[in-house]
Amino acid sequence: MPLTSFDKESIKQSIVGKIQRYNGRTLADATDQQIYQAVASTIRDQIMQKWVAARERDKTYMGKRLYYLSVEFLMGRSLHCNALNLCSMENVREALLELGINWRHIIREEPEPGLGNGGLGRLAACFLDSLSSLEMPAMGCTIRYEYGLFRQRLVDGQQVEISDNWLENGNTWEVAAPEDTVEVRFDGHVDMVQENGRTNFRLRDYHSVMAVPYDMPIAGYDCDTVNTLRMWRARSPRDNMDFGAFSAGNYEKALEQDMAAVISKVLYPEDNHYEGKRLRLTQHYFFTSATLQYAVKDFKRRFGTRFNLLPEKMVVQINDTHPGLAIPELMRILMDEEGLGWDEAQAIVSRTIAYTNHTVLSEALEKWPEQMVKQLLPRIYMILEEMNRRLCARLWNAFPGDWDKIAKMAILAYDQVHMANLCVAMTFSTNGVSRLHGEILKNDTFRDYYSLMPEKFSYITNGITHRRWLMACNTHLRDLITEAIGDKWYKEPERLEELTPFAEDKAFCEKFAEIKRFNKQQFNRMLAMRQDMTAEEDFLFDSQCKRLHEYKRQLLNALHIHVLYNRIMDDPNYTMVPRVFIFGAKASPGYYKAKLIIRYILALSKLIDRSPRARRMLRIIFVENYDVSAAEAIIPATDLSEQLSTAGKEASGTGNMKFMMNGALTIGTMDGANVEIHEQVGADNIYIFGMRADTAAALEHEGGYNPMQIFENNAEIRRALTQMIDGTVLPDSPTAAGALS
Repeated sequence: MPLTSFDKESIKQSIVGKIQRYNGRTLADATDQQIYQAVASTIRDQIMQKWVAARERDKTYMGKRLYYLSVEFLMGRSLHCNALNLCSMENVREALLELGINWRHIIREEPEPGLGNGGLGRLAACFLDSLSSLEMPAMGCTIRYEYGLFRQRLVDGQQVEISDNWLENGNTWEVAAPEDTVEVRFDGHVDMVQENGRTNFRLRDYHSVMAVPYDMPIAGYDCDTVNTLRMWRARSPRDNMDFGAFSAGNYEKALEQDMAAVISKVLYPEDNHYEGKRLRLTQHYFFTSATLQYAVKDFKRRFGTRFNLLPEKMVVQINDTHPGLAIPELMRILMDEEGLGWDEAQAIVSRTIAYTNHTVLSEALEKWPEQMVKQLLPRIYMILEEMNRRLCARLWNAFPGDWDKIAKMAILAYDQVHMANLCVAMTFSTNGVSRLHGEILKNDTFRDYYSLMPEKFSYITNGITHRRWLMACNTHLRDLITEAIGDKWYKEPERLEELTPFAEDKAFCEKFAEIKRFNKQQFNRMLAMRQDMTAEEDFLFDSQCKRLHEYKRQLLNALHIHVLYNRIMDDPNYTMVPRVFIFGAKASPGYYKAKLIIRYILALSKLIDRSPRARRMLRIIFVENYDVSAAEAIIPATDLSEQLSTAGKEASGTGNMKFMMNGALTIGTMDGANVEIHEQVGADNIYIFGMRADTAAALEHEGGYNPMQIFENNAEIRRALTQMIDGTVLPDSPTAAGALS
């Protein structure tokens, strides 16, 4: 039997056998969760065959290896994509059909891994899929969050957060690797000691946390490469059970937990207080230190102590500034544990680590209180101090006497550790994630650094894996495309350009319209199960699905809907193409205005639904707990894709690509990757509006605009904003939306 496929009968026997062996049941008596576990572990067995072979090859591999560090990996469910990448999908479907198992019911039993939130994490997940499919050796590294971000519920017109216990039934796809457990140290004091004629640094009175890795295999499409997503779980080095206290009846004291208990609990703990900030900093150092310790150990296994080879054999990519502490941590390992001098260690580090920037918003450029870093990570702080001293000396030579500029570019300034400056100054590459973003980094965000070290700056436009976002989630469109241009696009997505002539093919367009209708039916099935709702399938589906943030402008979209509602209600002769506006978004628990925008959208939805006339032309559906699985239903069904970010604020976006790939028309600003999409599809196939980035930036530098002028001069906007606070939209609490208007 070839390594890359299982035949139908073997799959059937495996599923039935696993249910009997693991659950003591027949297939007829098994629950959907038990059947899912049997199906998933059957596919997992196939991956394990490849993984074992890949690890055997790895023992003699002497090439370069990538470690991709990201605080998020928004993986989505693995069952479907793993079967697709193994090219076993048809055999699996036929086996399940003959066993009487409903494929869609089984898929729903898989929990969404609580490892990510938005575009940052989804980009990381797509990278892992692509790296494996391109047969490039890589390891993704993050935290094994026990509870993820949160599950969103919409209760009484507002977002409510509940815990997301995604590991409740275990994770079929992970394998613990306790042999790679490492110790991560926090707090304590640093002693300088003279040993063998050199000054060494020793940390004492520290707190230890053990980092235990759990690995998820990432199988490439139709190839033998299986890479790894390594998730680090925090564990105490001590037995947390105080048996003496327990025997004495002091049960609470007996089960007291130390700091290890909370490190890997929750993605993005609230940081509007000191304890939350400290926990986030602890998380970031925890997984970066664990990863770098493992990476250096693996390098030594292959190359010994020839650390001059390290930049040729290993690259560490930090996905935004969250893993930026990898820079001083690698310095610490090379100096304190391997005995290298500062100059040698820094030369190695600065050629090994690269930085991807994901934001131009100054308030989003990560900073940590100096005193917090000094207390929690005393040795790391010492390294940062020396880095900063040397950097400032270089900056003084470049900008003599310009203390303001030097302070702006420093790693340590104004009692804070500036992570973006650390990442730009101490790595070999800083890239933006779209062409526009790259230009903004050079001309604005890091302008002074660009003038000093222009060779570091580039842009690499974000991408998506077409396997999940077209082949897996839109199977009928996949088949239509394959019928038209063949299947080489499975591995060469650039061949989708060959579809261009079919834009004028009547039969092709009719089939495409039928598929869009079918996808709307599939969306309604998902929505009915989640929220006991459906949308009118003959309406245009207009979707805006992304993290809730002011610069992403869900509020602008809602205000437009509000104006449309008033037009319908004011003019009995007014008509429009019926349209359902679909929102999918979570607001950070502490982001008051974002949660208020959700409240406004939900209230507007109720207002529309109360009017039989308005509802014939207009609907709002807010998809609860938006996640990858919801996106896989929304995106194929969408006709219009809203990409409305304030020009110059969205680094790239990937939702814009997913919607466009599935045949939705983009309505958006000339921002992020919209700029490059516009060039690729042409002005006739994308609707661009609003200011360009340079105009918006100039307006901002001039102090902004006067919104009262618009309020006074535009009657439709004035009326909608007034209705926000006069009880029309929120009759039970009319002043609640005052912060928005």
